[in-house]
Amino acid sequence: MMQPEEIFEYVKEEFGEEGFSFSSGDIGDSWIQVEAGMIKTVSKFLRDDPKMRFNTLMCLSGVHYPKEEELGVTYNLHSTELKQTVALKVRVPIENPNVPSIEAIWKTADWHEREAYDMVGLIFEDHPNHKRILLPDDWEGHPLRKDYVQQDFYRGITTGA
Repeated sequence: MMQPEEIFEYVKEEFGEEGFSFSSGDIGDSWIQVEAGMIKTVSKFLRDDPKMRFNTLMCLSGVHYPKEEELGVTYNLHSTELKQTVALKVRVPIENPNVPSIEAIWKTADWHEREAYDMVGLIFEDHPNHKRILLPDDWEGHPLRKDYVQQDFYRGITTGA
């Protein structure tokens, strides 16, 4: 079983230094920061490599970083065979919140990516069904952004704002 820092070093051996960093953070688990354009390639490698075998995407979460004017995605991966876990993070500018979809790698990403789009406003490139999943298609805004202002009415009905 490899620890996250060992997984980071293994990924760097495969892809080189460019586009990756490791962070242990002040609280919580450590993670590997990945450039958005590399997330699909890195995810496929982590799923298929015999020393990695991350066969499960446990969770994909959208995050808003208002001070940095960025949006992010956190991917929590697990290998049921090797009993190891790792978190990957991607951050993109709020004005260009595009991240390649990993739905083709882990099918469970389908609904997770749709929720991150719906709630935070991330755009998952090449997603097969990129539309809202929790809110109506014509809903205004993304409710989990820190700057979200709830509309007072939706189709003539109060929203409780």
